[in-house]
Amino acid sequence: MPAFFPLPHVEDCHKRIRAYICGVCLIDTRKAKLVWLHHHYPTYFVLKDDLPLSWYLSVASTTDTETIYNVSAGGAPYDEKTRGAVILYLTGPLQGLALIKFSAMDAWFEEDEEIFIHPKDPYKRIDILQSSRHVRIEVNGIEIANTRAPRLLFETGLPVRTYIPKTDCRMDLWVPSMTQTGCPYKGMANYYNVVLSSGETFRDIVWVYPNTTAEASAIRGFVAFFDEKVDVWVDGEKQSPPQTGYN
Repeated sequence: MPAFFPLPHVEDCHKRIRAYICGVCLIDTRKAKLVWLHHHYPTYFVLKDDLPLSWYLSVASTTDTETIYNVSAGGAPYDEKTRGAVILYLTGPLQGLALIKFSAMDAWFEEDEEIFIHPKDPYKRIDILQSSRHVRIEVNGIEIANTRAPRLLFETGLPVRTYIPKTDCRMDLWVPSMTQTGCPYKGMANYYNVVLSSGETFRDIVWVYPNTTAEASAIRGFVAFFDEKVDVWVDGEKQSPPQTGYN
């Protein structure tokens, strides 16, 4: 969102929002709010009247400003994930609104489309463009990628990321990593380490989205490298590393 909006910033959401836990639809509302508690991304809040107060919530604590609830659904007792998962604000700019912690739910839906990690920010977007730039990538002087058919991903407020066909990479130097990250705009990413013949290992410097969201389908199966951790040449010119490691 634009940084000049004061926080917290509240906007109406015109989508039907549902949240599920243990097979139970805990929230089903057409009156959700997008709330920015910080400038990075929003979260969903719901009206007090849309909370199933007498069914699946039990009061964990209450003060003059907020009531915190544990969630128990589907016959399962609350656990670390669902303890304190709902906060109802009693005063201030969020009065009458409740935060349901995104990670406490098993699944979230906007209309009938499942979403992941956190709600998308309507002030951000991604564009993926086919390019003919000549991109070369090296690690310690060893070329690990060389392509004239990259796909460039432009994401609001973040560095441009270069996605490269696997066939233009030294896949023989890759070793799968256990690392996985998620992005609400792109999907879930798997990582690889690069291991040189010397045995030197560069951890988690390659990632790929084997499955993507619809808007990011153009990078499905392509790979990206952390430009911060490798040497990159574009059309023969060595690039300076970007200032952030976000993928």
